[in-house]
Amino acid sequence: MEEPQHRIRAAYSESTITVYQAYSPEIGLPAVRDGRFPAAWKRERMTWIKPSFMWMMYRCGWGTKAGQETVLAVEIARDGFEWALRHACLSSYVRGVHPDQATWQRELKRAPARVQWDPERDLRLQPLPYRSLQLGLSGEAVRRYADEWTVGIRDVTPLVHEIHALVSDGDQDSAARLLPRERPYLVGEELLAHLRG
Repeated sequence: MEEPQHRIRAAYSESTITVYQAYSPEIGLPAVRDGRFPAAWKRERMTWIKPSFMWMMYRCGWGTKAGQETVLAVEIARDGFEWALRHACLSSYVRGVHPDQATWQRELKRAPARVQWDPERDLRLQPLPYRSLQLGLSGEAVRRYADEWTVGIRDVTPLVHEIHALVSDGDQDSAARLLPRERPYLVGEELLAHLRG
């Protein structure tokens, strides 16, 4: 069956969804140790969370990019994630979704969250013909993410390195078996209708 162009794929349970971020060890390691982001983590900046493990690998270069050496799996409450979707705006103007560019700019300024749809990636980090969600949080959404929604923070850097080593050795089958089990995250159409890129 063909993948739809826009779909949220994620590892999730009845009450939580796993999203990924990558930081320097100075931020990532205290976050794992304490189960919350440290004071050095900037709340006033937009923070991007990614439900797709492979998109995170593309973004952080398998944990090799400067400032992104510690890859975190952040488990957050599903109701928080869905609050962010409900209050999000697309990060770029799309004719047909927004009445006009000025309306989109006003919405973007007001929205505490923004959505970008980027090509999903395969194990070689090549783009696939369908897209995965990135969710940018700012203002109220960042505060809620850090203080209310976060249930747990795990360091998945060793797993990232293990998968990358298998890919580098040409053993894609073994690498694929280690990937987090992501499946379509089903939400009501009203949550995504305003976010179709």
